[in-house]
Amino acid sequence: MSEAGEARGHEYDSPQVQGDINVTPLVDVMLVLLIIFMVVTPALLQGFTATLPVGDNLQERPEDESRVVVGVDVDGNLYFNKKAVPGNDKDKLVAVMTQAFAERPEDKVLYLKADNGLPYQKVLEVMDMGRDSGARVMAAVSEASPEAQAAAKAKNKKD
Repeated sequence: MSEAGEARGHEYDSPQVQGDINVTPLVDVMLVLLIIFMVVTPALLQGFTATLPVGDNLQERPEDESRVVVGVDVDGNLYFNKKAVPGNDKDKLVAVMTQAFAERPEDKVLYLKADNGLPYQKVLEVMDMGRDSGARVMAAVSEASPEAQAAAKAKNKKD
């Protein structure tokens, strides 16, 4: 009977427990996540980015989607309403602005956002394009200095 018991005991023994961690699935998942983030990040960063000039006596106005906004980044790339102008084609930008001003005859204001480090000649070129497209008023968009922002917040708290 002891031989039969021993035979039966070996038959039901559990396999050896492996003490090592299998990192292959972990590495696979991490590589997939890395690829996803590498593909998605440039899409999130698309659009107009510039360091705007700083001013002291500015009135804060919320962004309005119906405005005609032209942006120029530090590299001189042109943007119309936060969308890049294909090939930085100045004639295409003038045509698009002309169409935008034709759709809103009562509002011919061009909001210009230009990077702080941009040569002024480039800003003047964009202003000329705005004039040629029918803009009657040009508004240079800037940011409030930290001191002006603090003063405005203090004034709002008092009111």
